[in-house]
Amino acid sequence: MASSLENLETQLEMFIENVRQIHIIVSDFQPQSQNVLNQKLQSLVHGLQEVDKLKSQVQDVHVPLEVFDYIDQGRNPQLYTKDCIEKALAKNEQVKGKIDAYRKFKANMLLELSRTFPNELSKYRALRGDE
Repeated sequence: MASSLENLETQLEMFIENVRQIHIIVSDFQPQSQNVLNQKLQSLVHGLQEVDKLKSQVQDVHVPLEVFDYIDQGRNPQLYTKDCIEKALAKNEQVKGKIDAYRKFKANMLLELSRTFPNELSKYRALRGDE
């Protein structure tokens, strides 16, 4: 699997480099560079064909749609993972705070119930097996 991704990455890097070179040729086009441009265009087509051949090897790779939003916004897609971890940690802290609050509430409630209804609370604890 990793080699399939590496092959795809290599092909895409070569494709991007080819596009960059075509851009240089076209931006300052000279008639004598027509043959080089034709070769680069053929190479571009070949590169797309190679990428197309690799698609079956990477079909089981699932990318969250939010990653594409990051790319569209010009952000590094690797930040998506970092942001997800930070959100998960923040949510974890929030839930932990709620759990702690419920534990304190339960302890206070049991204390107050034991003061107000000592007999009923002992029966409750006996039923639960807390005693």
